[in-house]
Amino acid sequence: MITTTLTELRNQAKHYLDLVEAGETVRVFRNGKAVADLAPVPPELPSWKQRRAQPLRVSGTEIARIIIEERGS
Repeated sequence: MITTTLTELRNQAKHYLDLVEAGETVRVFRNGKAVADLAPVPPELPSWKQRRAQPLRVSGTEIARIIIEERGS
């Protein structure tokens, strides 16, 4: 973890934000006391990837099974 003072962060904000963007975490100190951690924002998953897929059903039967049965006839 990279550490810096509040004054240094203010003077070199672009540098530290570039480090955070590259995946680093930066701890900020003020008067010798840790006051904040700057960490990268985790990538957001699209809503359709956040839930498990469920098989499509028509009247209680999976669509894949209906297709397979129709192809066989």
